Amino acid sequence: MTRDYTKVIGRIDSIASKVYDDLTVSEIPYLQLPSRTKSNIQFDQKLNVWKYGKNMTERSAKSLDGAYMMLRTMYMVDFIKDMIKANKSSTLREMYYISEGWDLAKFNSQPESDSLAEDLEVITSCMREDFKLRPEEDGARVIGNLTVEEVTRNKTKKKIHCQDDVGDSGYSIPYNVEPEKLSFKGVDADFVLAVETGGMFDRLVENGFDTSNRSILVHLKGQPARSTRRFIKRLHEENKLPVLVFTDCDPWSYRIFGSVAYGAIKTAHISEYLATPGAQFLGVTPSDIENYKLPTDKLTKEDIHALKSELTDPRFQESFWKQEIKLQLNLGKKSEQQALAKYGLDYVTDTYLPEKLAEMGMIKK
Repeated sequence: MTRDYTKVIGRIDSIASKVYDDLTVSEIPYLQLPSRTKSNIQFDQKLNVWKYGKNMTERSAKSLDGAYMMLRTMYMVDFIKDMIKANKSSTLREMYYISEGWDLAKFNSQPESDSLAEDLEVITSCMREDFKLRPEEDGARVIGNLTVEEVTRNKTKKKIHCQDDVGDSGYSIPYNVEPEKLSFKGVDADFVLAVETGGMFDRLVENGFDTSNRSILVHLKGQPARSTRRFIKRLHEENKLPVLVFTDCDPWSYRIFGSVAYGAIKTAHISEYLATPGAQFLGVTPSDIENYKLPTDKLTKEDIHALKSELTDPRFQESFWKQEIKLQLNLGKKSEQQALAKYGLDYVTDTYLPEKLAEMGMIKK
């Protein structure tokens, strides 16, 4: 499958046409897009993901700051069109520095330019990858009985087995994981285990968890990159593999799970491409702190504020989340995956995960 860049250019041109039409009738140019806030997140019953609702906001040239942003929008649209026509790509960081040559339209900070790129995604219903924009980082690492076929820089196809053809660090997920770039040629596993931290991923690899439990291990690298979430979703949909998310026990880790399973607020406009609605949370949970007597740290003020915010977050309204978050607030504690090392280096693979997986019906006791 190849992207239809003609359609992408057409949608980008429509933005410039809208501004031009406003100016020709002496109206102040403006663009409308859904409000990108937590209060405007709604569950899409058809897609089973969280999407932006009907609340709209305007980007208008009515104020001086608004006029500058409209000018930057026009420059960015032109820059994206030039890249597509030249068959080149740019990192988000490069685009920020390129704006230094845009005179009055240059950005004050990279978050400002990143946010505008996201606005263009929302307005056009295209993805950043359609604009030839890429992040600084690639996706995460993968270990498991999985064969991928990737198009190399020489435009040839190369098959890579994610156990036999890689080292201990595993296969590195590229930033573009769409079918024209990457395909799955052989999968022999029972489930995907997405792991938050590098230390725990390395522990599972060293202990051979992927072979002993017929799993595909994916290191999320904290808040997962788009390509990592897209890779997991494709594995789930194309190979019917259950997805389990194994994180630390703190509010930020719950949001990592939320971004994998339900979609993130920043990318709610493309949740159907990135989120895996069937993903399940594996732990560590506040209940585990008590049941396994884990080492803990005290919740910070920021942690407490985040947990209370999650009680009203539409992605965390299931009874499981309500109970666990309230328990954590009562305990006043948080814990890490690697706290399980209290019982030895093999405990997580020999005891903790097998017990959890058996409870979920993933393996037999």
